Order: sequence, then structure tokens, then C-alpha cells
Amino acid sequence: MSDPASIRRLYGRRSGHKLRQGQAALLEDLLPRIAVPEEGPITSQELFGDAKGEGRPLHFEIGFGSGEHLAYRADLLPDHGFIGCEPFLNGVVGALLHVREKALGNVRLHMGDALQVLERLPDASLRFVYLLHPDPWPKARHAKRRMMNHGPMDIIAAKLAPGGEFRLGTDDPTYCRWSMMIMNQRTDFEWLAESASDFLHRPGGWPETRYEAKARRKGHEVWYFRYRRV
Repeated sequence: MSDPASIRRLYGRRSGHKLRQGQAALLEDLLPRIAVPEEGPITSQELFGDAKGEGRPLHFEIGFGSGEHLAYRADLLPDHGFIGCEPFLNGVVGALLHVREKALGNVRLHMGDALQVLERLPDASLRFVYLLHPDPWPKARHAKRRMMNHGPMDIIAAKLAPGGEFRLGTDDPTYCRWSMMIMNQRTDFEWLAESASDFLHRPGGWPETRYEAKARRKGHEVWYFRYRRV
């Protein structure tokens, strides 16, 4: 298992290019209205005003980049609820633009550590968890910083409902091999692959993101993993 302290330490950049005036205004106006509450339990009722016992299926994306995947899925499934976490300021602004342009009322965002939000969700409350193109931390001495470690996966497993799905995408060969090793050691997930080549083809309902397109332009292979919580 990973060191609990290292699981919750947030690595990576928090901001990039300086925001334009319109982007800063969007951050100030829209984000507070759709932000995940900073304290207390997180439920469908708390996030979306659903009546008790009538909560909608919940999806959770860890590190949503610029929000293309999150927005696509939320638009595709308007009766479901989507929670996205991203520490990178410019990425959050990108997601806010998608939310505004598509008028997505079923999205809630958190600018910060995804695991801190995951821990506040009820066990077995999620239908899907997405981890697409996470930072690979390619050096061996940084392996403990990877999201694909048993500590984070224990939390993900606890929050996924039986039959729920965990999706992972990466274009990094080292991360691909590492992830397969981690998941092969677990008994609480079933790999949804019917043939050896399944993880080479993007499943239906899984859009190509800007990051993925960039990876392909560089000649990188992309791998897609789907695991069912058992």
C-alpha cells in the first residue's frame, strides 16, 4: 500500500497562462455557483437538490484537463450528475467555458485535490470514475506520486457501487505497464476486455480529448482501460 501522507499530497502545477478578463470573471461568477461544497458529506441531494431516495447516478472525473470529456459525458447523460476535480486553474476555466456554452446544469467542479472530495462521498455512491491521461511521473523514485497506486485505488473502490466502472486512459508506456501491474494485483476489479486488442480502441461514449489528440500527433499510442467494480 502507498504511504497515506503521499496519497493526499497534491503534486503538479496550479496555474499556467495569465487569465484574460473574461476568464477571470467566469471564474469569479460561475465557479462559486457550481463548486463542490468545501465541507461536509457530498451527496446527490447536496449537489443537485435531488429528493432523498431519488438521487441521480454520479460520475467522478479525476483531473479533467480542460473539461472536454467531462462536458461531453454530462451533455450525453443529462439525468446523471458529474463531479470534476482539477488543481490546474486554466483547466478549471476551460471546464467552466464548456459548462456555460452547453448550459450544463448537471456538473459540479472542485479546484483542488480529488481524493479529498472522494473521501467525503458515501461508499458505493458512484456509477463511474474517470482517470484520463494522469501525470505519469515517469521516474522510478516518483512512482509513489502516481494516482494509480493501491492507496488511491482503495478509495476509488470504496466509492464505486458494485457494477460501477473505473476508466483509465494513458499514452505513457511506463504508466500503462505500471497500471496493469497495480490492477492485476487487485481482486475488487474485473478488467472489461474481451480480446487482447480491446485496450487499443476507444470505447463508445469516450470522446477524444485535446490531450489525446496532441499525443497522437506526436506519434504516441493511446491505451484505454475499463474495469468493473466486483
